[in-house]
Amino acid sequence: MRHRSESQSTVILEGSYALRAGQADVARIRARTRRRRLIRFLVLFGAIDGFLWYRYATHNPINLPSLPPAPELWLPQLLLVLLLGMVLLIPFMMSSRSPHVLIRPEHIEVGLAEVKGLDGQVEDVAHTLDVFMGYATFREQLGGNPRRGILFEGPPRTGKTYMGKALAKQAGVPFLFAASPAFQSMWFGMSAARVRSFFKALRKAARREGGAIGFVDEIDAIGGARGPVRSSSVAEGDPVGGRARSFFMGSDNSGILNELLIQLQSFDQPPLRARMWYRVIEWVNGYLPAGRRIQSGKPKYHNILLIAATNRADDLDPALLRPGRFDRRLYFDLPTKQGRRDLIDFFMSRKSHHPQLDEDAVRDHLAHDTLGYTPVMVEHLFDESLLMALRDGRSQMNVADVYDAKLTEEVGLKQPVTYTESERRSVATHEAGHATVAYFLGAGRRLEVLSIIKRRQALGLLAHGDIEERFTRSRSELEAAVAIALGGLVSEETFLGESGTGPAADLASATQLAASMVGALGMAGSLVSFEAMDSGPITASNLVAKVLSDSDGKRRVEEILTAQKERVGALLEDNRHVVEALRDALIQRDELVGGAILEVIEQAVAARRDA
Repeated sequence: MRHRSESQSTVILEGSYALRAGQADVARIRARTRRRRLIRFLVLFGAIDGFLWYRYATHNPINLPSLPPAPELWLPQLLLVLLLGMVLLIPFMMSSRSPHVLIRPEHIEVGLAEVKGLDGQVEDVAHTLDVFMGYATFREQLGGNPRRGILFEGPPRTGKTYMGKALAKQAGVPFLFAASPAFQSMWFGMSAARVRSFFKALRKAARREGGAIGFVDEIDAIGGARGPVRSSSVAEGDPVGGRARSFFMGSDNSGILNELLIQLQSFDQPPLRARMWYRVIEWVNGYLPAGRRIQSGKPKYHNILLIAATNRADDLDPALLRPGRFDRRLYFDLPTKQGRRDLIDFFMSRKSHHPQLDEDAVRDHLAHDTLGYTPVMVEHLFDESLLMALRDGRSQMNVADVYDAKLTEEVGLKQPVTYTESERRSVATHEAGHATVAYFLGAGRRLEVLSIIKRRQALGLLAHGDIEERFTRSRSELEAAVAIALGGLVSEETFLGESGTGPAADLASATQLAASMVGALGMAGSLVSFEAMDSGPITASNLVAKVLSDSDGKRRVEEILTAQKERVGALLEDNRHVVEALRDALIQRDELVGGAILEVIEQAVAARRDA
């Protein structure tokens, strides 16, 4: 399956006839630009050389003007004037300067073939690249309008900027990167000037290189939706009321957004020399009859592709997303299991590791256990694993290093604290209750780590995950998750007589799950969704507050929590021997990992059966 997908992606990246023709167009434009530079240099050099030979042949050497005497009188004043001029002009010139960073394609290390875990996005971007490179064929032969803007949206660290750079590398054109906050200036009007300078730089690079790609990161900083227009007709300062003044004001960010919208429609704006030439032609045509006027020609097409990235696409102004602007939205989601496996293979080929990590079973297991990881997180996990190997005096990471780094990244570093005997027993009883409920009620779940070692704010933990990658949950599974969250509380009450402060986070988690069942998933006897509420006195994003503020919703949440607590209480009473076995093992060893947890449980069950 992997070989077939790799061959398919290779065919996509090889490109079509339009791509190959576009690459030839780019090479031809670059050769023409190089010839023009050589011609300008030769003309300038020849003119200077001819002038010097003329002065030499006519015995008329160039005499440099001599400086006036007494420089101590006029030199300080001249330097002061120059300094004041620089102080006044440089800030103004820098304020209107484009904030982009130019990255040449030869400075980018990876192309689309090295992008892993994003097969669907790579395919879509490759087709966009076809049209971008073969724009002449697409426009002149097919009559189409090439895509001008793409919006990369999705959670942070999912490869949006990485994909933009790979696209520029694959196209072989300049890549102009700019962060949205850099466009904002403290001077009035300079923010819009920076936007104009950025697009001017894009057009200039496209003329020289046959194409250019612009990338604007976090575009929601300057492209947020404009607020409603405010108006007033109050006659301020006029006691008679005979006059009324009206004013209209948009949001503070509307100026830079309006300039961005204008520039997105003005890619074909001609350069200064072309506009001056058009002015000359227009002046000449003013003296010519209608049938003999000179044709100025059409503006030259600038082959520009603008990419914007954001993780808040819903906050963007709708005008940015209409056809002709960012009319293509490409969503970057968390990689699937196969995508994570491709990422693991890619990163492992570049990092020093033990041969055990080359086994397919180990890599498949690791791909499963990194559910929810972004490409950046996967690479960071391996970097942390290498650091752990180096601390241990080894030059290669192994499987244990990877899982130790994973636990450290997800839960936190181990904190060596000394518990009192009662605290140690309480924490061990609490975590043993979680593990017992997860073992008997958590169908399809795997117990990974059971620990009473303090990490961050947690005095202990139970780490458990799905045996298979899942995207949906049933009602029984959510009820089991609530029961697992309540396992520690019920275990303390059952074995210690009362609960302490430890279950606070567990109760919050159980309440959130129950509120979701009541207010969003229709799993508690009511089909009313609290998620449908858009505005009001309660924050629209806080589902728990919506549900608990409703008396009937709060009652249903209480019913779910109470029912699951009673269920857990009966389960722990029937399996006291398992809780006690896990508790004693934790007190003795502090931490149980993987198979060690199941070994303790199975031994306790076997001893109970044999008794």
